Amino acid sequence: MKITIENTTKVVEADGVQCRVWEGQTETGVKVQALIPRIAVGPGEDVSQFERELSEQRPPSSLVDAWPLRMIL
Repeated sequence: MKITIENTTKVVEADGVQCRVWEGQTETGVKVQALIPRIAVGPGEDVSQFERELSEQRPPSSLVDAWPLRMIL
């Protein structure tokens, strides 16, 4: 499965860990949300470019704004 996600300004706590909420969709168009506590750049990658892109955050959709606990796996 492949998904494309974008980071949002929303941060939630899951199992005692602060996670940023990312939103996106699968190749077939299924909308998804992901809770990501950490993200790293591989050796040799341009960290400055990554940091610029990571700082581009959008407001979460209304679905994420009312994050239902049942969605946390």
